[in-house]
Amino acid sequence: MFKIDGPLLIAANHPNSFLDAIILATLFKKPVYSLTRGDVFAGKFYKKVLSSLHMLPVYRLTEGAENLGHNYTTFSLCKEIFKKNGIVLIFSEGQCINEWHLRSLKKGTARLAISAWQDQIPLKILPLGLNYSSFLTFGKNLQLNFGNIICEEDFSGGNSHGKSISQFNDKLQAQLNELVIEIDKKDKAAIEAKFVVAQPLWKKILLFIPAIAGWLFHFALYLPLKKYCLKKMAHIDHYDSVLIGSLFILYPVYLLLLSTLLYLLTRNYFSFFLIALLPFCAWSYVQVKHQFEKN
Repeated sequence: MFKIDGPLLIAANHPNSFLDAIILATLFKKPVYSLTRGDVFAGKFYKKVLSSLHMLPVYRLTEGAENLGHNYTTFSLCKEIFKKNGIVLIFSEGQCINEWHLRSLKKGTARLAISAWQDQIPLKILPLGLNYSSFLTFGKNLQLNFGNIICEEDFSGGNSHGKSISQFNDKLQAQLNELVIEIDKKDKAAIEAKFVVAQPLWKKILLFIPAIAGWLFHFALYLPLKKYCLKKMAHIDHYDSVLIGSLFILYPVYLLLLSTLLYLLTRNYFSFFLIALLPFCAWSYVQVKHQFEKN
């Protein structure tokens, strides 16, 4: 877990929907406030839930020109977080697409950073490249590539606002180009070669039996949910995040139901040991199975 002191703005690429933010939030000791597409904040209930999860709305022109003014409120909230030495995550490409490619950066990261510096906030920007081995396979590998901290001192003063934004984006883009892996998504061999993590034979042998148990006890939950998410979400690049988010919510319920069913059949309280055993079996299966299913 990272103990980097703020004020910090994490500037990352955005290949895998809200899973990107969930993963990064687990890496830092402090809460990570994530800038999120504004249209999901429609309605008081969703706004309350998302705000409780440290998400802040940011609007694009495609979500209505009338909403763009709300971005000033969000940027003000970000600067208040920075003043408390907090951490904010922004996806500098402005859009999620499942691919191994860095797109051109939007201006939001530069505008937020420059605005904070103008308010005398000693903000640091941390470039970050997220690189997934797959967007359809469960048990994927992930490479997180961290860049060098960008500070206000890295820029020459006296430029116009437009020139400052351009200069900032050039510097950030140059770093992210080195941090984001570039591979044609049709080149499966190159993807596998880049992300493969060799498992020792002894580990595969040791985990073989619990891995079989892991598949047998989990397919009833995983396979129907996978099929549903593929049908509903794969075309909008949210499949992976929705599937893992759904599993995160449903898995404890599934474990409790299996344990309770076994207890009703056996009347043995050791049935509830499944709550600890089955996650280990699922982990074993992920370690043993082939890492790169054709997707």
